[in-house]
Amino acid sequence: MKEPMDLTHQDVRDILKIIDSAEHLNEIELAMGGFRLHVVRGAAGGASLARSGHVVAGPATAAPAHAPSPVSPAPAADPASQAVPAGIVAIRAPMLGTFYRAPAPNERPFVEVGQRVKADDTVCMIEVMKLFNSIRAGVDGTVVKICADNAAMVEFNQVLVHVKPD
Repeated sequence: MKEPMDLTHQDVRDILKIIDSAEHLNEIELAMGGFRLHVVRGAAGGASLARSGHVVAGPATAAPAHAPSPVSPAPAADPASQAVPAGIVAIRAPMLGTFYRAPAPNERPFVEVGQRVKADDTVCMIEVMKLFNSIRAGVDGTVVKICADNAAMVEFNQVLVHVKPD
């Protein structure tokens, strides 16, 4: 059931940017319907975000809300440094979570290699704490590679799919 007001990850990022730019603001709590956002800036610059009492995000800096917290172990390879061939657009993970190629088990994947996509087409989903986020292609073109394994954890900014634009 959809709540009266849903915040997108971009909304949360925008809120965090506003909080980060406020020099004397160390804590804020925002409640809308069943959604509760609680941000506390710690001595190390970290923060936690809570939705109905569960931590769902990391640092309150200009970094996106879904970035790993400062105490999280660093990934083995920086996802942003993944090589992308010339002329290819990389669709990257906008958040940390579990990558899914299909809307449900035993259903067809959103996209396959060789398939043409439009910018608004969903290419995969990322699940974060039982919330499923559709990831759009963002470009018209042809899928040339699927870079993440189904049901695998993906890092923020990790390359998920390569698309050759039209």
